[in-house]
Amino acid sequence: MSAESSNAPTRPARAAIRYVALVALAVTILFPVYATLVNSVSTPVDVSRGFRLWPRSFEWDNYSRAWNDGRFSDYIVNTIIVTVAITAGQVVTAIAAAYAFAFLQFPLKRTLFVLFLVTLMIPGEVTILYNVATITDWGGKNQYWALVVPFLASGFGAFLLRQSFLQVPSELREAAFLDGYGHLRFLTRIVVPLTRPAIAAMGLFAFLGAWNQYLWPLLVTTNDSHRTVQVGLKQLAAGSVDQITVTFAGTVLAFMPIALLLVVFSKQLVRGLAAGAVKG
Repeated sequence: MSAESSNAPTRPARAAIRYVALVALAVTILFPVYATLVNSVSTPVDVSRGFRLWPRSFEWDNYSRAWNDGRFSDYIVNTIIVTVAITAGQVVTAIAAAYAFAFLQFPLKRTLFVLFLVTLMIPGEVTILYNVATITDWGGKNQYWALVVPFLASGFGAFLLRQSFLQVPSELREAAFLDGYGHLRFLTRIVVPLTRPAIAAMGLFAFLGAWNQYLWPLLVTTNDSHRTVQVGLKQLAAGSVDQITVTFAGTVLAFMPIALLLVVFSKQLVRGLAAGAVKG
């Protein structure tokens, strides 16, 4: 055995190094979340003195103040309505577009698909001013539909589901049409059940994107009755210094639905992304 091979780390040592690196990375990523949780139950005086690993006293009243005085109850309800509508719309339109690009034959199919993907490369800031002007002309200021309609379709969602739909064996399609299945029955009875992880992953991405929107709701709403949670957080943070712990509490309230979704659908997210990455 050579000296070089004898000096190489053993398999348990390499595994230990990997685990240490992963733990260090996890701590680095999760530390801001932990710091926010600690500050959300601290007093403004304690926060001003610097971060502590454990609060001096637990001020649970910060959450009730954020929920009631900060109007987070209204903001979260508005955000749920808008997010659910956007997610449902993107899932439906993405499934329909992906099925067309995966299974149907029509003129300029490849060209249209490339143009469809070009929309992913256009920054939202390029079109946002024109969209705001259009919504204003249509009387959409402070209306739920104005928060939803511009985001009912997603180029990324259609691309992701098309890649997953291409994994459906052609034999299943032929057998389904021999049994008298039309396109709608084939889609709902075979394609959607087989690609459920990818659809769940796409829906999760759509939910996260809609939940975290800030600029668009800020531009098309002017009153608190229609504003969403991210705009509410900004307003809460713009308050007095005494409200800093209430802002941290509001941040935790805004983050909780996202954290719950990531925990529940983490496996579907990984499976869905892996399924769409096999065949182009």
